[in-house]
Amino acid sequence: MNVMEKEKVRFFARAEGRVQGVGFRFFVQQNALDLGLCGWVRNMEDGSVTMEVQGTAEAAEALWNRIWQGNGYIRVSGLVTEAREKAAHEQDFVIRY
Repeated sequence: MNVMEKEKVRFFARAEGRVQGVGFRFFVQQNALDLGLCGWVRNMEDGSVTMEVQGTAEAAEALWNRIWQGNGYIRVSGLVTEAREKAAHEQDFVIRY
């Protein structure tokens, strides 16, 4: 395992609030790619949005901060994260439907 691989972490996260119908998935995808993260984001039937994010701990923390800040449309009222096993060959950040 190389040094870069050791530094990677993966988190599952669930965001609640005004996160559907406001471009939240695209917002998460663009910010994740900007921060060099890979993973996915998906709307859930209960109105929440779930995601898995993989990269450095610093990049993941920066993404959580950006999600909390939101924008003029996005208002996050809750964000719960939990550590997950790393995915070996994931390289992109996708919106799942």
